[in-house]
Amino acid sequence: MGNLRTKDLSKIGYHNDQLRSLVICIAAKNFKHHSKQQLLDLLVNIMNNPEAYLEDELTSKIAEKIIGKTDGPTFKAFQLRDEPVFCKTYGGKGIESPAKRQMELANLLPVSVRGALMPDAHMGFGLPIGGVLATDNAVIPYAVGMDIGCRMALSIVDENDSFLKRYEYQIKQALKNHTHFGMEGGLEVRQEHEVLDNRLFDEIALLKPLRGKAVRQLGTSGNGNHFVEFGEIELMPDNQLGLPAKKYTALLSHSGSRGLGSAIARHYTQIAMNTCKLPRQAQQLAWLDMDGEAGQEYWLAMTLAGDYAKACHERIHANLLTALGLKALHVIENHHNFAWKDRLADGNEVIVHRKGATPAHKGELGIIPGSMTTPAYLVSGRGHEDALYSASHGAGRAMSRQNAKDSMTVSAMKKLLSNAGVTLIGGTVEENPLAYKDIESVMAAQRELVDIQGKFYPRIVRMHKE
Repeated sequence: MGNLRTKDLSKIGYHNDQLRSLVICIAAKNFKHHSKQQLLDLLVNIMNNPEAYLEDELTSKIAEKIIGKTDGPTFKAFQLRDEPVFCKTYGGKGIESPAKRQMELANLLPVSVRGALMPDAHMGFGLPIGGVLATDNAVIPYAVGMDIGCRMALSIVDENDSFLKRYEYQIKQALKNHTHFGMEGGLEVRQEHEVLDNRLFDEIALLKPLRGKAVRQLGTSGNGNHFVEFGEIELMPDNQLGLPAKKYTALLSHSGSRGLGSAIARHYTQIAMNTCKLPRQAQQLAWLDMDGEAGQEYWLAMTLAGDYAKACHERIHANLLTALGLKALHVIENHHNFAWKDRLADGNEVIVHRKGATPAHKGELGIIPGSMTTPAYLVSGRGHEDALYSASHGAGRAMSRQNAKDSMTVSAMKKLLSNAGVTLIGGTVEENPLAYKDIESVMAAQRELVDIQGKFYPRIVRMHKE
């Protein structure tokens, strides 16, 4: 065995002094025939999933120390309710059964208070996409999702819609030069933002090694359905923004917290699953108690990931608008993968998880996109408690990515886009317009939840290209 040092252990997340001493002591006695790399790989696995190593005599002491208890049970076991809590479904005819079943399972959790299912709902991981769940003093990392703080941002610009035709070439160049999509890499010019100086990067052990990647990825977007697009927005008379009712140029973006949010989600979901035992079918919905250390830490880390996602959109919009000499008259933005503290009409405080749902308290502005060839809606919430003050976050997928791939050719998609007057930079057939539900039906199913303030039509769209 190579010589194992505390420095090596710190690099793989072993930050506690007692834990490091314990590991070095056990390794020296029992793992003489392992190479240093084999041992480090094993220790990484124990750190990521300590519960799996509780039975083994050699690794159990390390695993117990990581979980934080060396005596008695390391987790609590819970049963599901006999009957689900109240859950209002909007546009139920257009929602597939597996998504409804997923929501029902979440409504059986002992910490659930009530649920709501939005008309764009489809099957997801943990909660369905379009699922909203209010819980009592508990946060479910997997119900917030992997892309914490995934969000929309809309800048309405001080130009009319003719700007898009006049400056099409410059807009395309700006999108190519100032946006970046995909899992790796970043923008050529290093981005600055105060979020990178957040003290939590030093205070929470998990976050320290993630800061470098957060610096590189600032101002970039992921893959899948994330986009940055220019289009025209028509504002309605007497709109809540107080702007004249006419057509404007606008910039719309959709993306989240990148690698930072994903690492936070994985880490705390594992902690929740290790400490909160549920029947197998519901295990991913394990929660963290808001009064416990892990729950408080997740809440801080989740909030940071949300702030980071917001910062990414701020850099995207600032870079593009500056490059084109434009000024924003108004910016509307909101998270749709997040958890919030909220209060129901009976005065009880709850934690509201929105997995692909737009916050829609009374007067709260949000954006609900359709697809590349259909409008996005600028809306104002009507504050319905049955919907847990929420609305849909888009049209919702009608096809899985694989089905979308199998049922559409690149040339057929180009024709669809051309007929709609849309230019696409990048993109894949998985995101073709027919992969999505009809946005008009989705909007009709939630008339009582939102008022329409404006209608945005995509014109020049940039997405990830595989």
